[in-house]
Amino acid sequence: MLGRLKMGLAVLALVATPAFAQRTDISVGMVLEPPNLDPTSGAAAAIREVTYSNIFEGLTRFGPDGAVNPGLAHDWEISEDGLTYTFHLREGVQFHDGTPFSADDVVFSLDRARAEDSTNAQKQLFAAIDTVTAIDPLTVEVVLSQPQGAFLFNMAWGDAVIMSPASVENNATNPVGTGAFRFARWVQGDRVELERNADYWGEAPALERATFRFISDPSAAFAAMMAGDVDAFPNYPAYETLAQFEADPRYNVIVGSTEGETILSMNHQNEALSDIRVRQAISHAINRQDIIDGAMFGYGTPIGTHFAPHNPDYLDLTANSAHDPEAARALLAEAGQENLTLRLMLPPPVYARRGGEIVAAQLREVGIQTEITNLEWAQWLEQVFRGKDFDLTIISHTEPMDIEIYARPDYYFQYDNPELQTIMAELDETSDPAARTDLLHRAQRHIADDFVVGFLFQLPKTGVANAAIEGLWENAPVPANDLTGVRWTE
Repeated sequence: MLGRLKMGLAVLALVATPAFAQRTDISVGMVLEPPNLDPTSGAAAAIREVTYSNIFEGLTRFGPDGAVNPGLAHDWEISEDGLTYTFHLREGVQFHDGTPFSADDVVFSLDRARAEDSTNAQKQLFAAIDTVTAIDPLTVEVVLSQPQGAFLFNMAWGDAVIMSPASVENNATNPVGTGAFRFARWVQGDRVELERNADYWGEAPALERATFRFISDPSAAFAAMMAGDVDAFPNYPAYETLAQFEADPRYNVIVGSTEGETILSMNHQNEALSDIRVRQAISHAINRQDIIDGAMFGYGTPIGTHFAPHNPDYLDLTANSAHDPEAARALLAEAGQENLTLRLMLPPPVYARRGGEIVAAQLREVGIQTEITNLEWAQWLEQVFRGKDFDLTIISHTEPMDIEIYARPDYYFQYDNPELQTIMAELDETSDPAARTDLLHRAQRHIADDFVVGFLFQLPKTGVANAAIEGLWENAPVPANDLTGVRWTE
């Protein structure tokens, strides 16, 4: 009798165990498919959403709170003059192909990023670097040509990750990094699959497998979440259905902030848009709250300059470009532009497509006609971002602290202003917090007063996830779906 009881309990345990085992796989929804998987050769945020921290790592890294933390460098020293950074690298790190990581890889990566023929989308991050030297296999010395208060911050960007010379040429389709996950497979048009890196130098992630599924249509995103085809959608696009998920205990709705300043970009090489009166008229034609309500279902924070409202140095300058259709009409008449027609190029994200229709209607009310063209992401990157062939476009700039783009004359909206360039150059050389705040305030006021673009809203981070998942980032200090701390609780 006792033997039969023991056998029965053993069988019951075998049957019951799988029901209580925690899952070790996850399916994550994304709106956009990355054009490639090399964050050092493309501007698309979707690249970093897959690869940041998961596959590739830098000397430093951003935490979920935006703090700059140690990465492949566990410690560093800064010289008194602020010009020399000595990084101490982690021991025993290797790339996913088994190649050992060393100081030589740091030298290679930083020299490659700052080279004259570099294709890095954020090449300016490395502009202050004078020399990079391997002191020994685990020590790197970086000497700057001038002090740069944000250097450690810059090294945490996804564009500053460290790569191996042995695999760098194939990283666009077969990324090889040092991160907690290895690249497994890319089924283009559908998904990217990752697997846990058994040789990871740090704490092993709880997840063994992760799949990023690309679902651009908001209705399809809702259906995929409801059906359980995806377990989490960190940047969920169907804002109108969030209330339904909030009322369902099977899901968590995670609302946070991003670094994404959503703007109506203007091409300053367009003769009409080179006139500040026309740019000011466009800004006064915009009703930000109507765009937030109509395109984002109330999610989003109005902005009047290119700075995140959650940043301590943010200035609320929305009143500078308040909705004023009468003023807009008067400015257009003064500029002799009462029959203006502009091309409005819209990339795929919901905020751009839905927001673009509302902006077009608002511009029409003051006498500006728009010709709307909907572009796929690759087309937008080629025609608008690289080719600068547009008049207006709507895009969220999700890179952290990227107000310096307005000091780049060759940037896609082609704004060339020596006064702002001087401010940003001084900021780059300043490390004193109070002085940096003053310079950042001056920069914000300058681009707001010059109506460089139409400032719309700060993109919210609206996520939906299975209630049993923990560890997803609430905020997005950088475009990332960092899965290193994600786990199932049941």
